[in-house]
Amino acid sequence: MLPLNNFQREQRGVAIRMVAALCITVVVVAACLELTDPTPLPLADRLIVVARADLLVLVWLAATIGNVARLRFFSANDIAGSASTIGTDRVSRANAVLQNTLEQVVLAVPIHVALAVLVQSSSALIIALALLFAIGRFLFWIGYANGARSRAFGFALTFYPSVAGLVIAMTTAARLSL
Repeated sequence: MLPLNNFQREQRGVAIRMVAALCITVVVVAACLELTDPTPLPLADRLIVVARADLLVLVWLAATIGNVARLRFFSANDIAGSASTIGTDRVSRANAVLQNTLEQVVLAVPIHVALAVLVQSSSALIIALALLFAIGRFLFWIGYANGARSRAFGFALTFYPSVAGLVIAMTTAARLSL
């Protein structure tokens, strides 16, 4: 077998970490669906759960915005903003983390709300999805500067739970419309 080149090695590392995050997502989501008390909470209570859980999601967006602002403030090259300069590597990386976090938040929050509205016993699932989001964002952020392989697990641990929530919400919506 030929030795892997750097690109293939990086791809393999990314794939392994993404599969690991997918496995964790499947286990956590399955546990929430299987072990949750089947007694449904009223919609108002489920919406309170999603509002509280998504505060944890929004903290990560605020943290990444604050990080970019902090880095710009202390950098003579970056203080004028991204429209005025090319930016340093540190600010460029922080902007990339911010952009990805914003994209993930825009996906996660409406899915959590949809789960609260559509799935009567969704509280534990929503809390678990928000916790996986927070853990994933932390790992993505600290791994970002070290390349795709280092950030892949965190990315996937943020993304796959949202996709799982979307599938559950869509399946439930389809069932309810029958």
